[in-house]
Amino acid sequence: MTRPARAALFAAIDATWPAASIESVPGWTIRRGDGGGNRVSAATAADTSADIKTMEAVQTALGQRPLVMVRPGETGLDARLEAAGYRVKDPVVLLVAPAAMLAQAPPPVSTFHVAWPPVQIQYEIWQEGGIGPARWAVMDRVANPRTALLGRVNDRPAGTAFAAIHDGIAMVHAVEVCPDLRRLGTARHMMQAAAIWAVAQRAPWLAVLVTRANAPARALYASLGLEPVEEYHYREK
Repeated sequence: MTRPARAALFAAIDATWPAASIESVPGWTIRRGDGGGNRVSAATAADTSADIKTMEAVQTALGQRPLVMVRPGETGLDARLEAAGYRVKDPVVLLVAPAAMLAQAPPPVSTFHVAWPPVQIQYEIWQEGGIGPARWAVMDRVANPRTALLGRVNDRPAGTAFAAIHDGIAMVHAVEVCPDLRRLGTARHMMQAAAIWAVAQRAPWLAVLVTRANAPARALYASLGLEPVEEYHYREK
């Protein structure tokens, strides 16, 4: 089975974690994030010679700090942004695996698929982990098939995650486990449940994003068979 192309993977990121609005200006795609984080607030360049001042003016008019996603191969843009005073922020790794490979049933009552919208305890878990209303709004904007996952351990709600599908790629976002219930398998079980849902939705691929600095999460995803296929980073004024 041929792995999704780079363009398809980045399109899935946009579709499953969408900006509040997108504006095209000469050389750039500008996202309005409304506080929903880097992915929905970053500009992307149509070419590596795109005028930086143009992007800055639009971002500033939106009330956003100028922020650019630098994708693989954009070395020229990366160098120009560095020269313009932009610092590297949050290098990210994109991992992918066939969904069927991960679709193993987790232990009974350890994970549940929740029809949209999530239940209150999921919002509370996200809130505790710093995933607040602005990011909930991102999930609400998704027009594609989506689901919420609720993990349990020791007869307690322990974690939650969000998944959505675009063009056969199920992207998992907002994975959060209660601090006092970590390292008990909840994140693993939620990823397996996400894969089961993806297979049921006829999506052959499961993908997840993780910052390069998050070694525990990267180790978990590697143990599940997810492979790093792309990397990108942001540059912030």
